[in-house]
Amino acid sequence: MIFKRKAYAQLKEWKERYAGKYAVLLEGARRVGKTTIVREFAENEYESFIFIDFSNVSQNVLECFEDIWNLNIFFLRLQTVTGIQLIKGKSVIVFDEVQLFPRARQAIKHLVADGRYHYIETGSLISIHKNVKDILIPSEEMKIPVYPMDYEEFMLACGNNTYHVLEEFLNRKEPIGQTNQKLMRDFRLYMAVGGMPQAVEAYIEGKNIVQIDAVKREIICLYEDDFRKIDRSGKISQMYHSIPAQLSKNKKRFVISSATGKKKLSSDDKLLYELVDSKTVLISYNSNNPTTSLAASKDIDSYKLYVADTGLFITLMYIDQPVNLIYEKMLSDKLPANLGYLYENAVAQMIVSHKRELFYHTWKKPDSSHYFEIDFLMSYGEKMIPIEVKSSSIKSHASLSDYKRKYGKFMKEGLIVSQKDLQYVDNFVNLPMYLLPHYLDKLY
Repeated sequence: MIFKRKAYAQLKEWKERYAGKYAVLLEGARRVGKTTIVREFAENEYESFIFIDFSNVSQNVLECFEDIWNLNIFFLRLQTVTGIQLIKGKSVIVFDEVQLFPRARQAIKHLVADGRYHYIETGSLISIHKNVKDILIPSEEMKIPVYPMDYEEFMLACGNNTYHVLEEFLNRKEPIGQTNQKLMRDFRLYMAVGGMPQAVEAYIEGKNIVQIDAVKREIICLYEDDFRKIDRSGKISQMYHSIPAQLSKNKKRFVISSATGKKKLSSDDKLLYELVDSKTVLISYNSNNPTTSLAASKDIDSYKLYVADTGLFITLMYIDQPVNLIYEKMLSDKLPANLGYLYENAVAQMIVSHKRELFYHTWKKPDSSHYFEIDFLMSYGEKMIPIEVKSSSIKSHASLSDYKRKYGKFMKEGLIVSQKDLQYVDNFVNLPMYLLPHYLDKLY
């Protein structure tokens, strides 16, 4: 299936404004839809294109890159081998999974300077050191991050194009009413299926929840295969699998030794950042001082990890349990109340899809060894927006209240993101989860 994806519009902007000076690299985890987006774009927006998939390419094509000092010969050989004619100014060459053949990525500098054609790359695990250590990374390369399908893309895929209408409730600051319950059921369905295009396709085709979950498990297996290729010790895979368990313990930070069961080594930090580079996880840093720049106040040794797709997060949570029971409870909103970290993962995914870094803040409670915690922090001009995520009741928000007491003059407004209806009270906004993307849109 071909889904409407926001990255397509970003590619159109690149073609109209930047393609003459830059190639574009679509960067993201495996199975988020990069190849499908690029192929559709090449077919629709160019008169001809050459598509080179470096995960399945002939030796004849690879030999074209052995010597690119004479681009006339290079293009002649490439057209001859592929049987596709290139048209100056009206053709694009696609390097799919370019990390598997670094020499092609290095050639981008000369190909773009030549100016005859446009160039699109896709890559997974693109910044792993072993894939780039022997090449010069081209400066003539723009990047477009591709994420799992967001809620609006999911709704469009399901044939519902009314999501944008909900923005009017936010503009008017009016409660949605009884419809909120239905909208939250829809959102929980999105969380259960997730945003991986294969899982969404399985849902649209009418597959049952066991079959949809099987698709997600297959994707997780692919990720594990990737992790083993770059880390034979298995530690990266252990870190990935431990994310739900560590979030469930409500600790201040992710602990590598808890994931691996071994004393932390200095090399483990490198493995962590390779995991982050894979785009399969999201990292959130603890901000030591929410009165100043978040980037300047982040503690690089204190962080949390989330799974890049909440659908995969749910599968990881219950990887060893019966599938039907878990999804039935989730879709009927009968999961235990202590599963707030599941909704926290969904919020993290929404924030990152709006191209914002993740930050949180902890501080000690007076006369106690315990801590207050703000789940997420976002900057808005010189002000901050603290976010507390709730799975159920919104009556208790002690951390947000104490944050206001402590940092009120630096705060724009506080957000309580939950399943409850839209409500504005005392400089706090209770925002149903499905409205958060609209709220984030307004911050630009």
